[in-house]
Amino acid sequence: MLLLPLSLSLAACGTEDGHSESAVSKSPETKDSPKPSAASVPESPEDFLDLAEKAMAEESVWTFSVKGREGLTVQGQESAASYRATVRRGMAPEALHSQGVSTSSKGAKENEEIYVVDGTAYLKKGGAPWKDAPASDPEMQNKVEDPVAAIEEFRAYARAATGDEVTLTAVDGTVELRVGSDKQKLTAVRDRAWVKKAVREFDSTAEQLRTAGIPVSDAQLTLSGLEEVLVLDATTYRVKSHRFEFGVLIPYGGQNITFEQDVQQENQGTFNGKIELPANVR
Repeated sequence: MLLLPLSLSLAACGTEDGHSESAVSKSPETKDSPKPSAASVPESPEDFLDLAEKAMAEESVWTFSVKGREGLTVQGQESAASYRATVRRGMAPEALHSQGVSTSSKGAKENEEIYVVDGTAYLKKGGAPWKDAPASDPEMQNKVEDPVAAIEEFRAYARAATGDEVTLTAVDGTVELRVGSDKQKLTAVRDRAWVKKAVREFDSTAEQLRTAGIPVSDAQLTLSGLEEVLVLDATTYRVKSHRFEFGVLIPYGGQNITFEQDVQQENQGTFNGKIELPANVR
């Protein structure tokens, strides 16, 4: 049995210490956005994404709950880790604060806190000092969960699509935008816009496997499946939830090592407060 420490992609939720924030929230449905006129009824994915962007900009700060899980299965034995996070997302100016706890496969818990302000991400894990890097740094991108950014991500998917890759579905008062893939060789879809995030998320695990002496070749990897879903309220067009899950199969010793990740984000309503870097982080 090969046991590997998994580097989780995200902070997890814990008790907010409130730095410059006051916890006064309300339901995402408290105030309805104006309904579009008959002449402007949305039809395409980009129509709905434009409306979602405007709807989310109507409030200053949003609160999201985030939960996720990563697992690596080797010879039928799984090593898994989980995390939960509370994310505050400021709209104008754009800023993010995430705070929570990750739990390793052995049950060890670690606090994790993240700020993203003015294009820089600040990360604190456990008792370690704060570290900072550009928000575009791959490590920081894997740590930061920004449900509002999913709007722009899906817009990029729609614009880069070679066909009807972004699907629209009306379900119980919601509109779901979805991309995904069934099992196929990773090389066949690696350059698709909606696969690049999965490749980036898997890279750190691939490096851990190589360090453990397991060869990981992109040409041999299989995407066991991928699904990303952005759910909007059908009346207000506000983001209700976002989910991203995928799996990768790595051939080894005549069998497959299986990597899986599943991240879910739920809108908990607006937040009456500001997101600012505390003095000890600046």
